[in-house]
Amino acid sequence: MRVSAIKEKTACFTGHRKIPTLAKRRIAKRLEETVSEAINSGYRYFGCGGALGFDTLAAQTVLRLREANPEIRLILVLPCMDQTRGWDERDIEGYERIKQAADKVTYTAEKYYNGCMQKRNRHLVDYSSLCICYLTEQNGGTAYTVNYARDHGLKVINTAI
Repeated sequence: MRVSAIKEKTACFTGHRKIPTLAKRRIAKRLEETVSEAINSGYRYFGCGGALGFDTLAAQTVLRLREANPEIRLILVLPCMDQTRGWDERDIEGYERIKQAADKVTYTAEKYYNGCMQKRNRHLVDYSSLCICYLTEQNGGTAYTVNYARDHGLKVINTAI
């Protein structure tokens, strides 16, 4: 299959690491509806960056929906092999469960360096035609990635709205 054909069937996720407790249930419901609509529209590949917060919620959503839609794939695009340094044990355990369940895991760098997160985010966007995000702030990594996606012609759906 051509890269452009795969890109047309690929969605990526980007979002904040912190989701307010009171909003989490609403965001999770909106995310599940959005991913289900994407699947119904022909999306088969879902790229996720493996960060805490929205990335974790997105990966869990894809894995849950994969049970009823075995044709979809979770692709983890991770910034570096030591991404979890400084994380607490519970978060690392969840991350490892997601990695084990993913259909593909790729790293954009071996070790952390200043800029590896942006490289990961650009990779996710460069191989997608849809960006599903949780964006509430107009600065930081999520805002950068959403702007990059818009600049590169991706359809953007914000689950925060």
